[in-house]
Amino acid sequence: MGENKETPEEKRERLRQEELKNPSSSIHGSGLTDLVGSLGWKGTGIIILVLVVGFIIYAVFFR
Repeated sequence: MGENKETPEEKRERLRQEELKNPSSSIHGSGLTDLVGSLGWKGTGIIILVLVVGFIIYAVFFR
């Protein structure tokens, strides 16, 4: 009877695995905070840098 009980650690791991199977809401475009949260600070910095460089190129060539 005691063999069927799972430890809290096993339960957390099982729940984590179930969450990984289901797509998160950020895939469905729920917001910028989800995107930034999934990228981390390096990815966010790269996106900001690309946007700034893109805006500068646009301003120089299409003015």
